[in-house]
Amino acid sequence: MEVCRLRAVASVAKRHCEGLTCSLKNSHPLLSCAPVMVVGLNRSAHTMKINDNMQYISNDKVKLKLDPSNMKLNQNIEKPLCIMMNYMMAKPKHVQKYADLYLTQGIDVIAVSCTPWQLMWPVKGSQVIADQLLRLLEVNSCGSTHPMMVHGFSVGAYLWSELLVQTTKNKERYQPVLDRVAAQVFDSGADIHEIPVGFPTAVFPKNKFLQETFRAYIKAHMKVFYNVATKHYMMATGVFHKNPCKAPSLFLVSKTDSIGAEKRSREKAASWETLGIKCTIKCWDKSPHVQHYMRHPEEYRSTLYSHLTKCGILNNKS
Repeated sequence: MEVCRLRAVASVAKRHCEGLTCSLKNSHPLLSCAPVMVVGLNRSAHTMKINDNMQYISNDKVKLKLDPSNMKLNQNIEKPLCIMMNYMMAKPKHVQKYADLYLTQGIDVIAVSCTPWQLMWPVKGSQVIADQLLRLLEVNSCGSTHPMMVHGFSVGAYLWSELLVQTTKNKERYQPVLDRVAAQVFDSGADIHEIPVGFPTAVFPKNKFLQETFRAYIKAHMKVFYNVATKHYMMATGVFHKNPCKAPSLFLVSKTDSIGAEKRSREKAASWETLGIKCTIKCWDKSPHVQHYMRHPEEYRSTLYSHLTKCGILNNKS
């Protein structure tokens, strides 16, 4: 009876969001176009598509080509590198704005995105992305002679945790990849607890009715499809709390952010500290989800660059 009731809720939600599943499944990931320059930001920056979920952003006019069979690029990346895990439905101009934080410091960026459909069906979605990213970092010289770091936003923290799950399945093979990570940054990080809160808002940012309808569907989805979705979210969250990546970590949070809740980040930081991971928390009194940089640009830059300097990635730059 419970399963039938949940399926009924899911059916109603789907009817209110007619065409949503199809559009999500076939939607184009963030920045999936050819190389572009974003007007009003860093006009010298170039974005090169690696695949449908990964883009390379640099001040240099690089021309990368990927062999999807082994994730090998046609040329080595011989620069410091930031793996930027985007938040859901992030706009290209916002991705570029965050990328500029690194480009101005001589650090190139690999921006990684995940569509709503890929989040809802992790086995065929987010886990595939995580596996591709991990193999990309393994077979190319990303970070082998230059520092590498990860900067995750909101659900991007979950996507990174799926990569961590992959590393635990073959530690001997993948731990060297994690050992090359010199710094971790998580801005408004969200995990399984925040999926029903933040996911609908990201998909329908201006429609409260559809937010609530989709939220009901997501809750039903997580119960009905426990074995194909929720248990994977739970596993990723568990691995994230036992983080096998030991690089010093910075958490950027706000007391008023209900999606990337301050409490969750503090719990993770406390857990990581017991594992020997040095953690720093920057918490603003009032700042919306993934908008800390927009509201507090000077403090954000200062806190970020101070963290990167302590991690040896920057040399007294600000």
